[in-house]
Amino acid sequence: MSDIVRQVVVNDSVIGGPRLALIAGPCLIEDEDSTYEMAARLRDLTAELDIPFIFKASCDKANRTSIKSARGPGWRKGLQILAKVAHRAQVPVISDVHEAWQVSAAAEILHMLQIPALLSRQTDLLLAAGESGVPVNIKKGQFMAPEDMAHAVGKVTSTGNEDICLTERGTSFGYHNLVVDMRGLAIMRQLGRPVLFDATHSVQLPSGSGDVSDGQRELVPVLARAAIAVGVDGLFMEVHPDPDNAPCDGPNMVPMDELPALLKRLLRLREAVQDGEI
Repeated sequence: MSDIVRQVVVNDSVIGGPRLALIAGPCLIEDEDSTYEMAARLRDLTAELDIPFIFKASCDKANRTSIKSARGPGWRKGLQILAKVAHRAQVPVISDVHEAWQVSAAAEILHMLQIPALLSRQTDLLLAAGESGVPVNIKKGQFMAPEDMAHAVGKVTSTGNEDICLTERGTSFGYHNLVVDMRGLAIMRQLGRPVLFDATHSVQLPSGSGDVSDGQRELVPVLARAAIAVGVDGLFMEVHPDPDNAPCDGPNMVPMDELPALLKRLLRLREAVQDGEI
């Protein structure tokens, strides 16, 4: 892939530098204590492995399958919890913004704003995110060609904000299924922005269990290895201490106890790629 990308610095974490970056955390905030515990565990693990890290948790999942699906504590309460977690755990935090009016409050607390894949063409939202001056992670829509992310980038950069990352999370492939075209990782990186691979949402089966999404958690390591071999700048993973009992996205989340071994394998692979052995 292209060797020239603009590095994005989020607090002290560099995305697009020599180290593989990681955005990770639970699907949504369940409560302050469990969110802090996950942030602290991930902080310690990534510090041990020298991985630039940003903690992710959603305040309000506005794009759930069903009206009955778990959404989190709500927008304002969720931001308050993330502010406390960021301070207690001393980690940068990222969360989704779904509407333009949310951006100003989010930018006061979050170190990075995330544009959900389903909203990656929402012009007003992208412009508001750019105008905040906060780094922005744009997830590629499941319905978009990778080269079309140039338009999303252009909307944000039109505000003068150049701190943009792009994240691949799979493309709709028939009903209730996603597929990852690894060519898209290289195509998006030609836009000069760091590219991350969402290894957990890429194995999601949207609405695959009727009123909730299903997933193939066992395939997360497979796709993550492929993305590392292609040469991504970072990974995005949702993790949980007990995914089978998580309020949402459990079937595609990585059990936290399995994450250390997975990351160590992926780092060894990345070293081999960087050394030209693969």
